[in-house]
Amino acid sequence: MLRKRSLGLLITAALVGLTALPASAEGIELPAIPIPGDVRGTGLEPFRGKPVTPDPVAAPDVPQHPFMAPNGASNIHDDAYQTDAYKGSGPSGKNLTVRSRLQAGLCGSLTFDSGGRLVSVCITPGSSPKLVLLNPRTLATIDTLTLPGTASASFTDVSGGGYFYLDNRNRAVVPTKDGGISVVAIEGDRLVRQRSYDLSSTVGSSGILSALPDWSGRLWFVTGGGVVGTLDMATGAVASHALPGERIANSLAVDESGGVFIVSDHALYRFDAGHGGEPEATWRMVYDRGTRQKPGQLSQGSGTTPTLIGPASGPGGGYIAIADNADPRMNVIVTARGKAGPTEVCRQPVFPAGEGADENSLVAVGGDLIAENNYGYRLDEHPLLKGILGGRQPDTTPGVARVHVDYTRRSCSIAWANTTARVPSVVSKGALGNGLLYTYTHPLASELDHKPGGGLLGAPDAWYLTALDLRTGKEVWSRLAGTGPLYNNHYATIAIGKDKAAYSGVVGGLVRIADADD
Repeated sequence: MLRKRSLGLLITAALVGLTALPASAEGIELPAIPIPGDVRGTGLEPFRGKPVTPDPVAAPDVPQHPFMAPNGASNIHDDAYQTDAYKGSGPSGKNLTVRSRLQAGLCGSLTFDSGGRLVSVCITPGSSPKLVLLNPRTLATIDTLTLPGTASASFTDVSGGGYFYLDNRNRAVVPTKDGGISVVAIEGDRLVRQRSYDLSSTVGSSGILSALPDWSGRLWFVTGGGVVGTLDMATGAVASHALPGERIANSLAVDESGGVFIVSDHALYRFDAGHGGEPEATWRMVYDRGTRQKPGQLSQGSGTTPTLIGPASGPGGGYIAIADNADPRMNVIVTARGKAGPTEVCRQPVFPAGEGADENSLVAVGGDLIAENNYGYRLDEHPLLKGILGGRQPDTTPGVARVHVDYTRRSCSIAWANTTARVPSVVSKGALGNGLLYTYTHPLASELDHKPGGGLLGAPDAWYLTALDLRTGKEVWSRLAGTGPLYNNHYATIAIGKDKAAYSGVVGGLVRIADADD
């Protein structure tokens, strides 16, 4: 065991060394080093399916948050409502090209600055997280800033940078590993730290998981240990509210009424700020957390950041949706979110009995919700070593489902169910402009179109960007992103840029897939 651990750490250290380049000089970009694949990918067909003609899907606009970057560019879930749905289009599937960047760390959240450049926090176990500014076409380094604190040895610890956001002033607001918040301005080609807030005495050892502003600009934060807090960014005043016996494993959502929506491993909450800015629980809705932490989940409870549907001025003060963790079948639950309380609209079971788990936010398509099945996913303790020795990421139970919600009749139904797409852990995204759902799949070895002569060390460990039809759930196309453990997405997001390219964080860094003419 000691030898295996030492070798795994040596491999990680070597990759960190390859990418530990100095920040680029003014006006000079450092080229991206491609992520290496493994030889087992030899002979795989790189593409199946066919390009599509855009077929837009109509959906109401999400209100623009006054203190966040434009919708689609501000945070891992795209907007303040956490819809995971872009108004524009992603790649159509035309002569798709793949480009990658070796980071030796997971770039889980992807955002875009006012110039359309990529901004991400990349976390390497045992090292200080890096805030990076990247060329969106070449993935070359424009600038890098080392953030405070040191990441733990776990690839799954997303506190202190896994979630962050860009504000309306083109600044990254980032929770840090030392229990603080860093505000970093993007000034030309430079990342410039403007201010830091020390919240360590409030958050304790569990670290800040995520932070977002409410509609008045007050910053709200949550910790893995179940602390909900507020920060006045002008005065530095901090207030907090503990959830005894509960943990938090997801981000939060905010709306224009001042509501802040948080899901713990026991209940869904609406918070509002008190007269002094302190967090006050307006209501609490207990859900079925099941009997176990299922494989593929980070806690025994809901794995979904709350998704908001409809304006706060609408019926019920708008709606909110999560997935629970019920056995034998998990449910998508929709309820009113106004201050009057969480009146349930409907709930819909999804995925096979005993094999359903969703550790990623639901995708909102108008009033409907799309859920993915992550049941069975786990990351090997030493993924790089496992890949070199010929291992494969464990297979997961397939499933993607669209739940139709009839708000008038207060009922839910399955609009479609794709029972073949295997989605281990990605934050999937809808592109309303061309009617596609982009996800990241890991087919069974027996499902691969594999020519003889490849995979000499075992079955290929292949990862694909896959496009599904938002209206039917049918696969439109799949493009091979890469093979081996470094191409494992591991809970990172897919993001769609202004150039219609799709980006995805992976264990080894970052992947870009785009039509040849984009």
